[in-house]
Amino acid sequence: MAEKSNFQQKLDSGEFALTAEICPPRGTDIGNFIKKARLLKDCIVAANVTDNQRAVMRLSSLAASSLLVNEGMEPVFQVTCRDRNRIAIQSDLLGATVLGIKNVLLLTGDHVSCGDHRGAMPVFDLDAVQLVHTAKTLNGGENLNGMALRGATELHLGAVVSPDADPWEPEEIKFEKKIAAGATFFQSQAIYDMDKFKRFFEGATRDGIKILGGILLLKSSKMAHFLNKNVPGVDVPAHLIEELEGATDQLEKGIEIASRQVRELKSFCDGAHIMAISQEVSVPKIIAGA
Repeated sequence: MAEKSNFQQKLDSGEFALTAEICPPRGTDIGNFIKKARLLKDCIVAANVTDNQRAVMRLSSLAASSLLVNEGMEPVFQVTCRDRNRIAIQSDLLGATVLGIKNVLLLTGDHVSCGDHRGAMPVFDLDAVQLVHTAKTLNGGENLNGMALRGATELHLGAVVSPDADPWEPEEIKFEKKIAAGATFFQSQAIYDMDKFKRFFEGATRDGIKILGGILLLKSSKMAHFLNKNVPGVDVPAHLIEELEGATDQLEKGIEIASRQVRELKSFCDGAHIMAISQEVSVPKIIAGA
């Protein structure tokens, strides 16, 4: 058996783990992507590589994750159900292991109606729970048809949870199903009600399951209003919007808020996942302030 990823080892040890998101380029010029990666390298344990986030076409997450491996970084290869059938999904997961990728985040994916190719045919051959089961099956040395593999995958399996989902009950069912399917770590969607998230964490935590709180950098009050209006499951409270509106530099205030949130998570959570959305340069400042 191969050595566990650094990310998995840190979680297993009980240390507070920091991850951050990095978005592949919309083209073949990887210069800025590599520059951002190098900026993050020494302050996080692993970098999530998004998979055509918001259904916008970009460089493949598998290729971009491989680039991070070449940079001596540890990627979290994000895989969605939207663009691939079960054959392609299994093929990419096998490829990830061959390329030295050890962590995967398995998720549904934003619908094509959100993105820049609205005429595209969404696949969704598998749902998120089935996707986790697929990855666990490959780790066990078989494909979904029960045929033995000539070499199994060795992937650290992660999934997403939305603690602010309303109603919570359907999300709770999916969360439990993902655990049963084989997920061992979770990264949450953006959280703003820390007391509510702490209650979720205390009820959800158990042996072998690690949860990282999602921190979304608020770059402006305009962004906060947009999130409240357009993104289900995200509810930026009025007091944070007022903080941003009262600041002379709203981005700096957003960094301060994110640092405060990471600091709060350190007191009870397994880690934090920072989503800066094209503002990766701010991630080291967020971490330094926490």
